[in-house]
Amino acid sequence: MLKLSVFLTQTVPEGRLFALDNQTLIQIGIQLLNGIILAIALSIILYKPVKEYLRKRSETIKSRFDEAETSMAKANELIAEYEGKLKAIDQERAKILEEARLQAYEESKQIVAEARQEANEIKRRSLESVAEEKKRLKEEARLYIIEVASHMAKRYLAEAIDEEVQERIFEETIAQLEEAQWRN
Repeated sequence: MLKLSVFLTQTVPEGRLFALDNQTLIQIGIQLLNGIILAIALSIILYKPVKEYLRKRSETIKSRFDEAETSMAKANELIAEYEGKLKAIDQERAKILEEARLQAYEESKQIVAEARQEANEIKRRSLESVAEEKKRLKEEARLYIIEVASHMAKRYLAEAIDEEVQERIFEETIAQLEEAQWRN
């Protein structure tokens, strides 16, 4: 060991850490060549699989966005359908009330008094059933929208963010949905 250190100190010129002789330059050249060959080999071997993986991942993300858009479209169609049903119920209620008024007007004084009581009872029941149906349809639509939105968010967030951020976004979304419900 002592002989080796003596030999090494003799070959290095004084005041320098290492000598730039032919052997050192050849070793540096060989190492650079090995590095270049390794970089080229790895790029050839890994470029296509990594590119394919990234392509598949982007396709998966795009398909999930497309699924989310179709789910939102379905939810919007259901909302429109429920609103149409609510309008039809209101029109039917108005039609029933008008018929009851015409019938009550044409009858005699005694029948008029009875018809007025009956019309008022029909009106009350119609309003209650319309209010109940309206409330039920709004609740169904709200629950469906919440379910679709949470499913989309859950699928997206499960891959995109960590647990803490998921919890924060979930809380914000619930608060926004509750605000939207009370404003309606």
